[in-house]
Amino acid sequence: MIKGNQIRFRRQILYLTLLAVVGVFLSSCSEKKPKVYRVGIVSGAEPFAGIADGFKAKMTELGYVEGENIIYDFQRLNADRAGEERVAKKFVADKVDLIFAFPTEPALAAKAATQGTNIPVVFALAGVEGTGLVETVPHPGGNVTGVRYPGPESTVKRFEFLRELVPHAKRILITYDPNYPNATSALQQLRPAVSSSGLKLVENPVNNVKELKAALQKRAALDDIGIDAILIMPDILNNSPDGFRAIHKFADEHKVPIGGGMDFTADLGAMFSYVPDNIDQGRLAATLADKIFKGTPAGTIMVVTPESHLRLNYKVIKELGLDVSEGLLNRADEIIR
Repeated sequence: MIKGNQIRFRRQILYLTLLAVVGVFLSSCSEKKPKVYRVGIVSGAEPFAGIADGFKAKMTELGYVEGENIIYDFQRLNADRAGEERVAKKFVADKVDLIFAFPTEPALAAKAATQGTNIPVVFALAGVEGTGLVETVPHPGGNVTGVRYPGPESTVKRFEFLRELVPHAKRILITYDPNYPNATSALQQLRPAVSSSGLKLVENPVNNVKELKAALQKRAALDDIGIDAILIMPDILNNSPDGFRAIHKFADEHKVPIGGGMDFTADLGAMFSYVPDNIDQGRLAATLADKIFKGTPAGTIMVVTPESHLRLNYKVIKELGLDVSEGLLNRADEIIR
């Protein structure tokens, strides 16, 4: 009797063991593999490529480890309109899980290419005023959200910095691409600000670097160049290496102070720059991407406006024989000496 009980007990143990093994096997078979997100990144100009570094760093902090649960396809362009469209279409064909595009033009190309798909687009350094990129800042709509470039308000702020640094300036030159939305939206706020200050805004619209150089050469040939300072406008033309180099060459020859635009302009001869930090913009964009991956529709996520940072080139300011108030020095995020 005892022997029979032992046999039955052993059979029960074997049966339970087999059930456990089968359960583990079935569980492992039914267990879903971790999601691997594929993100297409496109930078439309080399000075802005650092935005991608901030994006990746923040995504890592949020738990997205490159090569494990996220894969990036980073495409770098340089003001190549055809290339922006081609890259956007490539990302759609590859069926990426999200497109991260910057600045304005690649973002617009990505939005157009993803129409009719469920691929979300996150942008950075992109103008939203007059571009059609979003419906509104609080509710961007469609499949798009991102980090806007505060072009209109930051342009007015740069004018105020310029006026403080060059109090004797009465005529402010601006060159700009009239077909660039960021420049035209900034003008809508800059013109009344300059007018109310009693100063004169000398406008010189140009379509490309060749026209920009020709306009500056024509002005240089005058007995009176007709300006006291230059303000860099928020467009690709002014903030391209070739465009800014032409402006700086003219300004240097005539000892005309420049109120800068992007960060690199302060490094290359402008008195200051006042823009959002590239790394910060990338990090902000990553928080939006994380929300999207966790199920929030892109078009319902409010567009973020980043903080701008003031960088003063103290050396250039002093070489021009100008003074900087303690108040402005204290407000600067960085002073280049």
